[in-house]
Amino acid sequence: MPDATVGSDGADGVVLRLLAPNRFKLDWIRSQYAQRIEALLLELAGRPVRLELALAPQQFAAARPATVGAALSLLPATPTPTPTPTPTRAAALLQQHAFSSTARLRSQAPALGEDQHPPSAALSTASAAEAAGRPAPAQPDKAPLQARRLGLPPPPSATSHRLNTALSFDTLVAGRANQMARTAALHVAGAPGAMYNPLFIYGGVGLGKTHLIHAVGNALLKDHPQARVLYLHAEQFISDVVKNYQRKTFDELKAKYHSLDLLLIDDVQFFAGKERTQEEFFNAFEALLAKRAHIIMTSDTYPKGLADIDQRLTSRFDAGLTVAIEPPELEMRVAILIKKAQAEGAEMPEEVAFFIAKNVRANVRELEGALRKVLAYSRFSHKDIHIALAREALRDLLSIQNRQISVENIQKTVADFYKIKIADMYSKKRPASIARPRQIAMYIAKELTQKSLPEIGELFGGRDHTTVLHAVRKIGGERGKDTELNQQLHVLEQTLKG
Repeated sequence: MPDATVGSDGADGVVLRLLAPNRFKLDWIRSQYAQRIEALLLELAGRPVRLELALAPQQFAAARPATVGAALSLLPATPTPTPTPTPTRAAALLQQHAFSSTARLRSQAPALGEDQHPPSAALSTASAAEAAGRPAPAQPDKAPLQARRLGLPPPPSATSHRLNTALSFDTLVAGRANQMARTAALHVAGAPGAMYNPLFIYGGVGLGKTHLIHAVGNALLKDHPQARVLYLHAEQFISDVVKNYQRKTFDELKAKYHSLDLLLIDDVQFFAGKERTQEEFFNAFEALLAKRAHIIMTSDTYPKGLADIDQRLTSRFDAGLTVAIEPPELEMRVAILIKKAQAEGAEMPEEVAFFIAKNVRANVRELEGALRKVLAYSRFSHKDIHIALAREALRDLLSIQNRQISVENIQKTVADFYKIKIADMYSKKRPASIARPRQIAMYIAKELTQKSLPEIGELFGGRDHTTVLHAVRKIGGERGKDTELNQQLHVLEQTLKG
């Protein structure tokens, strides 16, 4: 809360000097209130009053400060042609002006939420009492309401959880692809801080990682409404570090993150190469674990696969429980489509769901996009949903897939990924470093193209169809057991699908 003094600088007349306890509040008052305060001062004093903002000395900042309303009411009655209001009258006029301007100010700025705390420069009804020499009543809970009445913009709030309440365990389709991650998440939601701390969830884009961690936060808040929960993307944490680095206010950064009960942070791979961000996250990580708060992170790869991340961080990421979310299998994709169609109030025939699921394999996000296209096409054309309609609605998507994904493109992509020559794909060489990528390329060719086994074998150096079948069965069987292989295949499929 800022303190204030009133004086005169001779040539410029009256000066109101506000002292803020720290740089953050000083910058906030300057950007959000300075012009409004000066306008009110001009109206109250009958002449210009210059506003000065400065940092309070350490010992002065610790003392009980006066409110801005009280400071404004203490304007001296200096000799001027226009009579200056008395202190009590000035405070009363200030209050009258502020509340008569409610409609205008509301149109200029969004309203505050109940859980947001405006800076202490917000005008309060205690001003008149203090100006009249009476002790101001304590009103700690009135500040948000006063600020909302005035229509003032909110400051950053550490208590806002930023959760999407629509993303819950009830709306998450369970299947083999997310079974282990979902089970671990349910355990954390029921007993945070007990086991699996930290919980590290990894997998490709659009597989439901974000949905899962939002579900944990929502479940915890349902059982414990007072819990301090925060969800954010890694880029938001980076932004917070940069802002506090510029303002030299790292104590505020620590106060925001070190006091949480549950921290949910998405895409920690974005910390790569950002040393100060990693240092601050390490500090927050250690502080939260020390107080038995829970941390859940997501990433596009497993901890040891993270590039340009400090080893002391990756070792801690790996110290709890690391689980993968895999691309959904066919049956799970069908279940997702049917459930999401029901949520949209539409009936999705099972054969249509199978048609879409067979042609959209990458991730849940792409499934949702394809579903929205089919539902919109059905509504606009006033036709029932059937396979012919789905094929028409998705013709652009299907044509792009058919045009872009060829066996030749698969061979090139896989060869680049495993750092072998394209010629090795159809050569007779059989060392493991070549044979393995070749089998993977055959498997992907069978999965993503309409080519038959003999046609694929012909494009791999004239191999027999039984060789291709062996490769498809071998890689397909290992994919369900080998998490690292599954991750590599997912990356390759995402790359091929653009």
